[in-house]
Amino acid sequence: MVANYRKILVTCALPYANGSIHLGHMLEHIQADVWVRYQRLRGNTVKFICADDAHGTPIMLKAQLLGIEPEAMITEMQKEHETDFANFNISFDNYHSTHSRENRELVLHIYTQLKNNGFIHSRSISQLFDPEKEMFLPDRFVKGTCPNCKSVDQYGDNCDNCGAIYCSTELMNPSSVVSGATPLRRDSVHFFFDLPQFQDMLQAWITSGSLQEETANKIAEWFETGLQPWDISRDAPYFGFEIPGESGKYFYVWLDAPISYISSFKNYCDKNKAVDFDEYWKKDSTTELYHFIGKDIIYFHSLFWTAMLDGAGFRKPTNIFVHGYVTVNGAKMSKSKGTFIKASTYLKYLDPECLRYYYTAKLNNRINDLDLNFDDFVQRVNSDIVNKVVNLASRNASFITKRFAGKLSADCVELELYAGFAGSAKLIGDLYEKREFSRAIREIMTLADKANQYVDEKAPWVIAKEEGKDEELQAICSMGINLFRVLIAYLKPVMPELTLRAEIFLNESLTWEGIILPLTNHTVSPFKALFNRIDPKQIKAMIAASKKT
Repeated sequence: MVANYRKILVTCALPYANGSIHLGHMLEHIQADVWVRYQRLRGNTVKFICADDAHGTPIMLKAQLLGIEPEAMITEMQKEHETDFANFNISFDNYHSTHSRENRELVLHIYTQLKNNGFIHSRSISQLFDPEKEMFLPDRFVKGTCPNCKSVDQYGDNCDNCGAIYCSTELMNPSSVVSGATPLRRDSVHFFFDLPQFQDMLQAWITSGSLQEETANKIAEWFETGLQPWDISRDAPYFGFEIPGESGKYFYVWLDAPISYISSFKNYCDKNKAVDFDEYWKKDSTTELYHFIGKDIIYFHSLFWTAMLDGAGFRKPTNIFVHGYVTVNGAKMSKSKGTFIKASTYLKYLDPECLRYYYTAKLNNRINDLDLNFDDFVQRVNSDIVNKVVNLASRNASFITKRFAGKLSADCVELELYAGFAGSAKLIGDLYEKREFSRAIREIMTLADKANQYVDEKAPWVIAKEEGKDEELQAICSMGINLFRVLIAYLKPVMPELTLRAEIFLNESLTWEGIILPLTNHTVSPFKALFNRIDPKQIKAMIAASKKT
């Protein structure tokens, strides 16, 4: 029977090009990468793409502050982002930028399609204007009191306290984040995407099983108040793409940013001619499309982005996978406490595989916040990976190398035990597929406990001292190494570098299907240390290096 392999396109939300990657970003990219690596391990064709979100007022203002052109700033930031992701072994097939030729062409194409199909209209609106900076203020550059719950110090688009969404002109006691001045109200013509025309389509799509239940329930709340036309334009000065035929008008960053999912893939296809762009993005595509995003941008992806795709003649996402935020030691990340940690700072002190494992061990398929508790982090990595998994290999490999020249037994003496380990592939695979990563890790560590219990009961270090027991010693240690092999195969999506070192030791490239049978009559390489224990001093040094007053 021929396997029915899938074709899948996976994206992560685009990191903004005005700051470094931090450990909050890494949650999403690690979650997506583990899922992608699992799919590839099962033989599916997966294209994993991302890009820098490089437009908008914050980019323009930061470049001014630095005294450089925005293009120079975003180029350097993209290099930094790509380096950080590569160092965490995030296996992107392509990483691009919203400020690219492909994205400009696709933005203009989609805008034209929407306009020709009657989904774009213009009207004059009242906006907040900074009289000192002489610029209209984006929602995020206004702060004030929420008109709904009266919480102070809220941004001009939504309230962090009650979740209300509103216009910046509705904000009470507004002030400009840029200059501190009290904004004035001024009128300007803006362009709108007619989201209400897509209400029936969106309601049908949202209830079709294409979204997590929590996400679908949240979106249903927005339908109760009625969908509103979406402002897709911004006034000069602005860093972005100009709207054709409209002087001083630019596309809002949230219009062109998600289009970079398409343009980054287009850039990939242009470099890899064997990949058919239309197969993945045409309206009736049978390939799969998944977006991994944070809970703060559900609204944009589930409503605006999906409607834009439909209105412009492209396919809709198969699903949108939403995760929560990262807290550190039970609180928001803090620069003053040293818990707002950049990816590059982390990498100076700790192995990226440690964070990959810890996040995976705590992730599920719900929209829960994840707490990075450093005491638990040290204990879990050292206990699970060093004491249980790596130690299983080291305590058996020394006998196999010294006494049997690295040769494993010709037969597996514990076929029932091995079959139980290999037979767990279906359950663990299903948990990876459903993004129930914490449950998958629990199953793997339960097996690790059983493997170590087997070795403890057989006590090869005792048998090694007894004469005439070489065959028994070889059989026990071969079994221990075979159980280690199964565990590493299950961890391959999570810890690619550890897996690579283990594969060198095992003299084998591990596959999901290959672990059905044990290694017999096979020579392994001399054992070398596979993983280093975390010293709590490393955590303290990393936090100290991250502190900013």
